[in-house]
Parts: sequence; C-alpha cells; structure tokens
Amino acid sequence: MRLTDFKALTFDCYGTLIDWERGITAGLAPLVKRVDKPLTRDEVLEAHARHESSQQRYTPEMPYRDLLAVVFKRLAEEWNVPYTTDEAAAYGRSVAQWPAFPDSASTLQYLKKYFKLIILSNVDNESFAGSRSILQVDFDAVITAEDVGSYKPSHQNFDYMLDILPALGVRKEETLHIADSMFHDHEPAAELGIKSCWIYRRFEQRGFGATMRTVKEPPVEFKFTSMAQLVKAHHEELSKG
Repeated sequence: MRLTDFKALTFDCYGTLIDWERGITAGLAPLVKRVDKPLTRDEVLEAHARHESSQQRYTPEMPYRDLLAVVFKRLAEEWNVPYTTDEAAAYGRSVAQWPAFPDSASTLQYLKKYFKLIILSNVDNESFAGSRSILQVDFDAVITAEDVGSYKPSHQNFDYMLDILPALGVRKEETLHIADSMFHDHEPAAELGIKSCWIYRRFEQRGFGATMRTVKEPPVEFKFTSMAQLVKAHHEELSKG
C-alpha cells in the first residue's frame, strides 16, 4: 500500500495538527499553580483526559468551548482549588489560539496539491475558525463535533464523514485518516474499516498524555512521528514513480 493510492486525507486536528497539549497546559497553568501538591505535566494531561472524555460522553451536543469550561471546573474541584466561572469560560475560548505543530502548515500546503483535505475534529466551529487561520490552508470539508452532535470515538462522527465523501468525488477506500490518538481515531477507524495513518507525536514521551488509554493498539496502515515524515515518504513515492 502506498500513500499515492489515496485521493483524500481526513485529519484529526487537535493533537495531530494543533499542539493541544501545549494549549492545555498553558491554559491550565494558573489553576495548577494553586494546587498544594506539585503536579507533573503528564498528571495534568491525564486528569484532563479523564474529565474531557467523561463530559463528552454525558453531554455529546455541548460545544467544545463550553465543554472545556466544565472540564476546568471539574479539575478545580478534584484539585481542591478556587476558580471563577470567568476563568473556566476563558479556558474554553482559548482553543482558537492553541499553537500548531511547527510542521503542520507547510505540510498541509504540500499535501493540498495532491489530495482532498478534510478535517474530522472534536471541536466547535467557532474554535476551529481560529485554528484554521493558524494552519493556513483551505480544507475541502470541515466536520466538527458541533456539526454531528457527538464526539469521537463515536462511530457517528466517522459515519457522517463517510456520508459526505461522495459529494467530494471520493470513495471510502480512497480515503486515509490521519491522527495521533488511538482512542479517538484509530480504534474507531479500524472498527469501521477505514484505513489510517498514525502520527505518533508523543514518540519521545511516556504514556498517553491528553488522550484516554486504549486496551490494545489498533492496526494502522502507516506510522510516522511527524507530518514532515509523512510528506517525505509521499515525495519519495512520487520520485520512484
């Protein structure tokens, strides 16, 4: 199987293109400073993953920016520190300013020359508008949790994506899903027979960071440690003809 076999690339955004762990830790820094017992970066991220996943399960139609405000509140309660509703709301709105990985914008601009580019993200439309300007590319379609009314790993999000592919002139078997998260993306993609590519952003770190753990590692067709590596592999395929 070759990257050049595909016509469309569908992307998870936060964790794959946008460095959400940097965004999360920066946004929670004022709260973490109030905790009596020092917390490691991974402890903060893992606590965030627990509360985010739970909230997404119980309130699937809540926009992500509002959902993160609830997560902020739950974390403050868990860590027994004071907070204000304004702080919680500000954290939810911070998503639009979370930074991209250094290789994201340039690699997307390269890939746009060869593929349809589609976003499939657990975010709200308002927040993604900010990320879209940071990524500096015109996507052929953007599918958010707000559009679907549920959050990945729900199959509903992927089914929604598959339903719009024909309008873009693409079939399921011509589509490659690109993501970092095993829990949110690769596990449901494997269950639905969608081919996928793992961008293993945390390859130099332990644990799962801001995503929930999976029982086993689902199969993927490709694995790279960066978007730049993916682009290099695609370029090499083209050069070999």
